[in-house]
Amino acid sequence: MVVVVVVVGDRKNEVGAGGLQMQAVVICQPRTDRGQGSPKVSAASKSRRPFSSPTTQLYDKMSDGEDFEVEVPELAQDDPMRAFLPQSFGKRSKEADVAAQIGRTKRQVEKAPAVKDAKAEERVRDEDERTRAQQEPASKDYGSDEDDSEDSGESDDDEFPTSHELVLKTHERAVTSTTLDPAGSRLVTGSTDCTLKLHDFASMTPTTLRAFKSVDPSASKISANSETHPINHVEFNTLSPGSFLCISAHPQAKIMSRDGDVLTEFVKGDMYLRDMNNTKGHISEVTTGTWNPVNKNLCVTAGTDSTLRIWDVNFKRSQKEVIVHKSRAAGAAGRTRMTAVVWGSPLQGGNNVLVAAALDGSLVMWSGDGPYARPAAEIREAHKPNTWTGGIDISSDGRMVVTRGGDDLIKLWDTRKFKTPVVTVAHPSTSDHYSMSNIKYSPNSSNILTGSSSGHLHILNPGNLQPELVTPVTPGSALITVQWHPKLNQIVTGSTNSEVHILYSPNTSSRGAVDVMSRAPKKRHVDDDPNFTTDQSGGISGDSIVTPGGVLSNTNANSFAARHPTVGLTASGKSRDPRRPQVPLVTPFMKSQPDEQHINESIPLSSMRDEDPREALLKYAELAKKDPLFTNAWKDTQPVTQYANASDDEEEEGPDRKKAKR
Repeated sequence: MVVVVVVVGDRKNEVGAGGLQMQAVVICQPRTDRGQGSPKVSAASKSRRPFSSPTTQLYDKMSDGEDFEVEVPELAQDDPMRAFLPQSFGKRSKEADVAAQIGRTKRQVEKAPAVKDAKAEERVRDEDERTRAQQEPASKDYGSDEDDSEDSGESDDDEFPTSHELVLKTHERAVTSTTLDPAGSRLVTGSTDCTLKLHDFASMTPTTLRAFKSVDPSASKISANSETHPINHVEFNTLSPGSFLCISAHPQAKIMSRDGDVLTEFVKGDMYLRDMNNTKGHISEVTTGTWNPVNKNLCVTAGTDSTLRIWDVNFKRSQKEVIVHKSRAAGAAGRTRMTAVVWGSPLQGGNNVLVAAALDGSLVMWSGDGPYARPAAEIREAHKPNTWTGGIDISSDGRMVVTRGGDDLIKLWDTRKFKTPVVTVAHPSTSDHYSMSNIKYSPNSSNILTGSSSGHLHILNPGNLQPELVTPVTPGSALITVQWHPKLNQIVTGSTNSEVHILYSPNTSSRGAVDVMSRAPKKRHVDDDPNFTTDQSGGISGDSIVTPGGVLSNTNANSFAARHPTVGLTASGKSRDPRRPQVPLVTPFMKSQPDEQHINESIPLSSMRDEDPREALLKYAELAKKDPLFTNAWKDTQPVTQYANASDDEEEEGPDRKKAKR
């Protein structure tokens, strides 16, 4: 057996004061299996050594059979030399400590205060033990009370996937809508910063929690002076997961692919037509929309022009059906704003119904298959008029409808008796500031989810709307949107502080955030710094020379743009200060567009507007002298032009002129 001993000592004579010397001492112990003694060193081998070091002398003495004990001084815990000592040998594995990574995402929620009365505490403990003894066999080992409390806590956490959370900070402003594809592999979020963020769970690690693509659905070209609009609603097609519906504060809704490309943009209607039945599209802002639960090619959008429009994704020139809601409110002239819409699914035996809410407080229900000329049922004052009812959802069986109004009320309706609410509870509303505040059923309709202005997630009982769980997600920032994915068993929330929280439980949730936290963290790389790499959203390099209007928007905290968020311009040429009006920039790049270049080459004199007229005329002065176009016939006979001298008399003989008034 060979033992290597590292000796660390002072080497003042050679290195200097405070120097360190390391010597490797090889200790060879005799092998007793062969019946031989200690290894012998020949004299010839000793004579061939050019010098005799302390290590060599120690080896010679040990080879002679003498016993030595080497005392090695131990390094202090704060000794800088420990940084140079190897921690392990061989190739290191990249396996991650999954339990530790998931443990770091555990939510720290304040628990209820413990019972101060010792007698009451003992009484509760005795009752628990008695009930457990009746339910379980006596031979089972229950363990300590701490284990029992942990088991009960785990059972509570397993009921709702809220024990752990994953936070995504990819937006700059409030997150208004979130959607997950049916498989749960891609997450799309919309915000009031007018952008969509596309996240892929398969490519994210605990250290790379970022979106792989940022899309502005309103921008056609980066250099063009295009308008941008906040995102009102995004929703994946449950029957065709390759596309999702994107609705911004604009009359035209869009169908986009899962990679962020615009597939279809519906047409805008004629705003000068009074009868909405004759228009081909919305004439004002679209508030929300949803997909048909049976037909993958149909979707419905609700607009502020008092209409619901059913579209076929294959025909964007005109809607398939238009549903005009005539308001009966006084002074509304028969028009109102449609604020929310939901399409019931008949897959579980329910009715195919279309339910919508309006700004005048009415709640209207149509048959999902038509006809749409007259509603099947209507409640005039379901909520307080002139309050925004932004949240509406229908149960999986199509029987119960829940609405969240701007009058601080949540009401439960029965579609079979669509007249009065079944249950009404008070709940603070956030739709006065954020009209996208929603309310959702759980996947099996066993619970109802909604947010609050205080940043708490409320999980309600679907029968009496009483809270079964109230947990803080973003305290101090209102919770706008919620969604419970059926396949992942994870809850996605969006808040006003531009954060997306994914709540999950390691025991009951699958894939999604669980897979992200189960991967090994990616090492820090130079590509992780946006100042030294290419911005995927803008397509420009961070360390390149940027023209005016090309300042990076996603720089780190050490940059000037991050420390001064209202100074300078964005990548599209707009001011970073939201109070400053937009001034279009005229840059050389804007003048050299391919379309304009084609016009300049194909149409003569099309670029004269960019030239100075005086310079354009003077460049022909020398040519006019050498080769005159109109006086070329008299070039030889009369090289010098002679003009007649007009006399004063001839000027008087001209036409009568008006005398100047004196």
